[in-house]
Amino acid sequence: MHRTEEIDAWMTEGEEDHHLEFKEAKRQFDFAKLCKYCVALANEGGGHLVLGVTDRCPRRVIGTQAYRDLRDTEKKLLEKLKFRVDVEEFAHPDGRVVVFTVPGRAPGTAYAYEGAYWMRSGDALVPMSQDRLRTIFAEGRPGWLEEHSLTDLRGEHVVALLDTQSYFELLEEPYPTDRNAVLAKLCAERLIDRHGETYAIRRLAALLLAKRLDAFADLERKATRVVVYDGNSKLKTRLDQSGQKGYAVGFQGLVGFVMAQLPQNEIIEGALRRSVKLLPEVVIREIIANALIHQDFSALGMSPMIEIYENRIEISNPGEPAVEVERFIDGYRSRNERLANIMRRLGICEEKGSGIDRVINAAETYQLPAPDFRSASGRTSVVVFGPKPFGRMDRDDRVRACYQHCALKWVMSEKMTNRSLRERFKLPAKRAAIVSQIISATMECGLIKPDETVGGSRKYARYLPFWA
Repeated sequence: MHRTEEIDAWMTEGEEDHHLEFKEAKRQFDFAKLCKYCVALANEGGGHLVLGVTDRCPRRVIGTQAYRDLRDTEKKLLEKLKFRVDVEEFAHPDGRVVVFTVPGRAPGTAYAYEGAYWMRSGDALVPMSQDRLRTIFAEGRPGWLEEHSLTDLRGEHVVALLDTQSYFELLEEPYPTDRNAVLAKLCAERLIDRHGETYAIRRLAALLLAKRLDAFADLERKATRVVVYDGNSKLKTRLDQSGQKGYAVGFQGLVGFVMAQLPQNEIIEGALRRSVKLLPEVVIREIIANALIHQDFSALGMSPMIEIYENRIEISNPGEPAVEVERFIDGYRSRNERLANIMRRLGICEEKGSGIDRVINAAETYQLPAPDFRSASGRTSVVVFGPKPFGRMDRDDRVRACYQHCALKWVMSEKMTNRSLRERFKLPAKRAAIVSQIISATMECGLIKPDETVGGSRKYARYLPFWA
């Protein structure tokens, strides 16, 4: 393929991915920024930075006057970055295009410039998070979960430490009558390893199947901690308890324990009075599963936490998310693929990211405020609020609900309208004007955009998430 044809093909690919970046740069492009983009692309596996092309869809070539001396530019980049970047220019029919071809970094290494390891986040350049750097530097070495927690064990000791009965029940397989068959199954699943006449238990097996996590010194601090407060602040703690069992064999018990701690409200249906929990179990189950699976196990001394207040529950895990919090609904990237795969096979989670979709859908079904996804101080948190009437929701509540509703519609191959958002809030048609105000506020925040395929008609307006 001729290079100008390749550039045309790149422009039709839609959104920029990890290996492609477009910049207009009609007259110039800052050299320091160029260095940062080259470093970011290298850290993401390599790719191309293209100058002279609009960075918004639909893309078109507008031409650039930047970097006329290509060989001098290559030389300066090599001096600054210490790795080679090839620079080429092409006389596209619509203008001059300059392409920087950036090689990917070597496994286990990351590139820095001006004291930071750069990566891209949407349209911005940001320093890499510490947990992302730890993941890169650990490349090529056995994963933390695959290393041995206990070694030199007899077969009877393995069965005494791991809840193998529950493991087979979760797999919906009959429990073998012979212990050697049990051990052979665990070996085949790479949960334990046999060394002659003895066995070694991998951390992954202990984390999932331990009868007691405190029997494994390196996993005791990974037990889920549940804290219950009186009121809506941390001032008074009513209960502080850590789990004992492995994540898989203890999951249903953990969910049941959390549900038992939730405040409950009394409602009247007809002539009957009944009690209902602050939140439905399906929401609690999905968020706990996500917190367990997506945590950063290299963050020592930190564990998943479940904090219960009178009006909300906050579930957090160590580590910053692998995708931006705004993309939890449509994006999926697990830092613990084997853990996610086994949890899925055991019926505890959905592996490919549908759990958050189900949480958002449940929030709409049960008329709850939109969950708040946060990332700060090396932890990822989800805040799920109890029932709150529309009139008591503040601007942030409404904007967050609007964006999540729009994103949920998109992943369901639908598009948000004024009517669909009114139905999400359970508002009558006469409240359409206030819903329009919410949509406008959400667009001002850059979270949604109008669907340009339907024209400028307000009556038939449709809306898309900003990344669609």
